[in-house]
Amino acid sequence: MKTAGIICEYNPYHLGHSWHIGQTRSVIGDDTAVVCVMSGNYVQRGDLAIFNKHARAKMAILNGADLVIEMPTPYALLSAGGFARAGVFILSKLGTCDYISFGSESGNICELRSAAHAIASDEAQRHIRYWLGRGSPYASALQNAAGAVLGTRAEVFKSPNNLLAIEYIKAIDECGIPIRPMTVRRAGGKHDADTGYSASSLRKALLKGSMPLSLMPGAAVAVCMEEIVSGRGPVSVKDVEQAILSRLRMIGDFSLIPDATEGLENRFMRFASEGASIDSILNRVKTKRYAMSRLRRMLMCAALGIKAEDTKSPPPYIRILAVNGKGMELLKSVNKKRSLPVITKPASAKKLSGAALRLFNLEAAATDLYALAYTKEEERTGGREWRQSPVIIK
Repeated sequence: MKTAGIICEYNPYHLGHSWHIGQTRSVIGDDTAVVCVMSGNYVQRGDLAIFNKHARAKMAILNGADLVIEMPTPYALLSAGGFARAGVFILSKLGTCDYISFGSESGNICELRSAAHAIASDEAQRHIRYWLGRGSPYASALQNAAGAVLGTRAEVFKSPNNLLAIEYIKAIDECGIPIRPMTVRRAGGKHDADTGYSASSLRKALLKGSMPLSLMPGAAVAVCMEEIVSGRGPVSVKDVEQAILSRLRMIGDFSLIPDATEGLENRFMRFASEGASIDSILNRVKTKRYAMSRLRRMLMCAALGIKAEDTKSPPPYIRILAVNGKGMELLKSVNKKRSLPVITKPASAKKLSGAALRLFNLEAAATDLYALAYTKEEERTGGREWRQSPVIIK
């Protein structure tokens, strides 16, 4: 039996994700085990996930995945490169993955490999440093470097899922692991678009009180309804805005948060205590050089107490969120000598120490903040991370 890894957010799970899993199996084999490394309660755009991690992991298991592992929050809030490296590292340490499968607008693994190798070259890196030195945003510097080394073939860098695919390939190469990258042409709408299978359009609909039945598998809709009835979603950063503002106003030093370079820490220090809303803070910190997504991630890290040092080393454990029978068999085959500690139940976390224990405590505190977004008072209790076991679907 072959195993394919997928690094994802499923925010929320939709038919495009089912297409990806199905196409992955159609290429590798129908009996392929699918392992997902999924962002937890916070996602890479610097927001709360619309439904909690166990609910989204359950959606994945009910719709084709066999095992869902958590991407710890500090790594989920990294830029695309850091996010990709953390996901690839976790899959490599599981020790059972033959492939990493990802969606892309290109759908051509050879084209993406060529682009990844070109942008990792010394020549491309010189161009990136040159444009960054002239004050260009990183995305513009990357595009300029790609144009210099690839010419017309640099078009591949203009699509967001292609960019993430390229980061996955680079991460596989950097880790030097025997996992093969494969890509599936993305179906439906573009990333964060308002059409097709876009998760962004689904979030907007859900937050407005609609249920986009035609865009989600029935089992995923059922989980959504269960969460809504239970008062656990849908949620967004707006639901905990006051709590976040309170935390930001108590921070005396922004220099320790990830990406706090080039004076950004001073801009956050200046405006965080004055802003009456998250948007007002971000709009005042924003300059042409910095993408809003980067600033949202920095703000969220500051609110959650995440420091740059928390992600200098790779993830120190594997946390299981959901699993089915095939996934259980897969876990039995994990090479304990090669693997990280595997947390299957909260009690397992009590055996952690050092950086691993600090990370789990950070995760627990982040979940406590997330729970404040729930509408029902009885659901807003703290300490959930120490009580919640994985979802098991047999």
